[in-house]
Amino acid sequence: MKIAVARETRDGESRVAMVPELVGKLTELGYDVAVEPGAGQPALIADDDYEQAGATVEEGALHGADLVVSVQPLSTATIRTLPAGTATISFLPTNQEPDTVRDLRDCGVTAFAMELVPRISRAQSMDALSSQALVAGYRCAIVAAGMLRRFFPLNMTAAGTVPPAEIVVLGAGVAGLQAIATAKRLGAVVSAYDVRAAAAEEIRSMGAKAIELELETLEGAGGYAREMTEDRAARQRELLTPYIANADALITTAAVPGRQAPMLVTGEMVEQMKPGSVVVDLAAETGGNVEGSVPGEVVRIGNAQVWGGRNVPSQMPGPASRLYAQNVVNLVTLMTRTASEEQDPAFAPDFEDEIVAGSCVTHDGTIRHEPTRIALEGESA
Repeated sequence: MKIAVARETRDGESRVAMVPELVGKLTELGYDVAVEPGAGQPALIADDDYEQAGATVEEGALHGADLVVSVQPLSTATIRTLPAGTATISFLPTNQEPDTVRDLRDCGVTAFAMELVPRISRAQSMDALSSQALVAGYRCAIVAAGMLRRFFPLNMTAAGTVPPAEIVVLGAGVAGLQAIATAKRLGAVVSAYDVRAAAAEEIRSMGAKAIELELETLEGAGGYAREMTEDRAARQRELLTPYIANADALITTAAVPGRQAPMLVTGEMVEQMKPGSVVVDLAAETGGNVEGSVPGEVVRIGNAQVWGGRNVPSQMPGPASRLYAQNVVNLVTLMTRTASEEQDPAFAPDFEDEIVAGSCVTHDGTIRHEPTRIALEGESA
């Protein structure tokens, strides 16, 4: 059995799908691991590190592979070189990558999408959305601290007392809670809001103040919030305005995979913030929580600098790659038949398994992910 680790080719992607310290986990399962040259370089991992861990580094590493692992979807040119029956594991945003899905289907490639791994207890160790959100949430708080031209913590000195920064975080999922925790560790006073009822207790457990608005909560499937009506959204923005106006820094993290991010903060709300204030919008790539934010850029709205996130986990490629690679190893382990007296080890995904079935996009020339199949059939009708 052979697993190939692809070199990422998309602009701005610095992560790698496998790290040397986890190669041994794959070889123990019976795999040969081949890595494309330079695959780990953006994450500061040398080819020699992979070879010392037991992998081979070679051009043409993907040739003959049973499974190809990557962070971003493979390019069209690469997909078309894969023999039918080859499997891939990567992030695969099907709504934004319909042509990639079609190529995978037409080439007979079995494709698994990390963002489609079901959010169930048994799959927590394979949940790459959560692992990468952890990195992004930490990074958001560090960006806010770096841009804000004042201390985060309280400082009491002989020259006088410097009060702590006031930080507001909107969204208390994995990224939001990590942003809260990081800002608290840096000494800021943190308040946070989330539309889900359970989030208030989670916010308080991080040492932050939960902002409570007189509005209905919006519990959704899979731990995400459900979409709100425009009337509720407008009322929410009205009630949040004074909290945001008083903040030194605002961090927004609300997003749902495969859907546009909710617009939580208008430009008018940002214009009420104090001189020197900072806004960090983690969701800028998917439409933005903050009106006017631009992915990968810092723009000025009123007195505030607004930082738009773009592939934020990739800005910390070392830890992000390590966490993602562990998710991949755990998923591969689930799909691997171990050796016994009767049979050899093999990559043999069981499509009756809820995790395997839920994360599979294409297999055997068909699109197995029902929402994607319906969407693509609708386009061609």
